[in-house]
Amino acid sequence: MLDNEYPYSSPLTFELVDVAIELPLNEIIYDFFNSLKSRTRGYASFDYELVDFYKAGIVLVGTEIKSIRLGKASLVDTFCFFNNGELWVKNMNISEYFYGTYNNHLPRRDRKLLLSKKELLKIRRQTKDTGFTIVPMRLFINEKGLAKLVIALARGKKEYDKRASIKEKDLRREMERI
Repeated sequence: MLDNEYPYSSPLTFELVDVAIELPLNEIIYDFFNSLKSRTRGYASFDYELVDFYKAGIVLVGTEIKSIRLGKASLVDTFCFFNNGELWVKNMNISEYFYGTYNNHLPRRDRKLLLSKKELLKIRRQTKDTGFTIVPMRLFINEKGLAKLVIALARGKKEYDKRASIKEKDLRREMERI
């Protein structure tokens, strides 16, 4: 190593079968931390038939975004609803920021989602059909550092649909083993 080189600036090399991939270390660290910041709702695809996906911004206060960047958010038992023509997410848990003072936020408060009018009208029209609901799927921070929530328009599955999903999953596993 030369004296003027930073010790972590040299690219790492990964060899996969016959392909060599070189990635700078800072990209690897960024991907690692980006994957930690993403929160998903795992069983939603099992409980619901996912029809359409939308990416929405969230209105947050300062300590909420800091907690999300630390990975202190949960999408368990969350759902979306319309109120006065606006889309809101309810029961999304963002833990209080450890270093927050009296300015800390409430962990389970309702948060407004930011979508275009055209998207809101389309979602509202589709949810008026029986059996459709809006399910939050994934919470992440984009390249610009903004928190985004992927929501899905979904229809609840019946018990026999869930059994079919399990059967398909088992068949896929069997095919991968062979």
